[in-house]
Amino acid sequence: MLIVILVAAEIFTNALEHLGQKLEISEGVTGSIFAAVGTALPETSIPLIAILGTHQQNQNSVHDIGIGAILGAPLMLSTLAFTIMALAVIKKRGFAGNIKPEKKGTLRDLNYFLFAYLLATAALFVPHQNQMVRFVIFFLMVSVYITYLFKTFQASKSLVQAGHQTTADHPLFIEKIGLKRNLSTIYLQVIIGLIILFFGAKGFIKYIDEISIQLNISVLLLSVLIVPIATELPEKINSVLWIRRNKDTMAFGNISGAMVFQGTLLPAIGILLTPWEPKTEVWTVIIFTMIAAGWVRWIISGSQLKVWHLLLCIVPYLLYLTVTLV
Repeated sequence: MLIVILVAAEIFTNALEHLGQKLEISEGVTGSIFAAVGTALPETSIPLIAILGTHQQNQNSVHDIGIGAILGAPLMLSTLAFTIMALAVIKKRGFAGNIKPEKKGTLRDLNYFLFAYLLATAALFVPHQNQMVRFVIFFLMVSVYITYLFKTFQASKSLVQAGHQTTADHPLFIEKIGLKRNLSTIYLQVIIGLIILFFGAKGFIKYIDEISIQLNISVLLLSVLIVPIATELPEKINSVLWIRRNKDTMAFGNISGAMVFQGTLLPAIGILLTPWEPKTEVWTVIIFTMIAAGWVRWIISGSQLKVWHLLLCIVPYLLYLTVTLV
């Protein structure tokens, strides 16, 4: 299943590069919106199925799976994903080498994510019975993402003029079977990549789930640690492929854009449909995610981003593991 996901990621990124070039949009839009939302589909389905699965007998367990998947995804992206992306270029660029995503768009992504996560944290103190206040927070978080989409598309034209237009370095894969490259065949390859990606991630989760049962791992630990590792793999692989091709903006935007998507819409659903209580397990995930995201945002705003800066993102994840296992 890992091999299936790798193949799907290659097909998907190849098609997105051609789509972005065809539509004459910026690398920021391609990475932060198209790639981020597209590759987030497998992990988005996990908490939705879990939370809406009211037919389950143990509703608390179902909610734990949903909440764990919602919170675990941004943790993986802000820690492991950035670290893996840095490891992919450490040999070529060196420990002190530069990583140069388009600064304004990257800061926008991280600002929206941190603001939305603060709203999600505030919602922990609102009792589940107070649905009116929770609905207001839900509405605000959805509005944050809609505003983010508008601002990202709005900035696309000026970024293209500044030399950040999406370009495709390799032929469209579907051309190799005799089809001509046009908008229809590009969309076809995007859909094929997404279908393979979805079933690959779904199969990976299925077998990880079976192994976890054999190892007697708890539902909450499974949902926070193991499920996001499986479902976030597409983002990690796409970013690795792009950064190795010196497409830093698309590589970074693929991760930071997914953080915005999964830090707004999914927590909003959790706030509305689950207890969303300040449990210790919830607090630890939120704290270490905020530390990692805050670190990256602080570095980008103040100086040139280096490879070693992103390597340090593994530290909050290791601290989280230590606290959780202890």
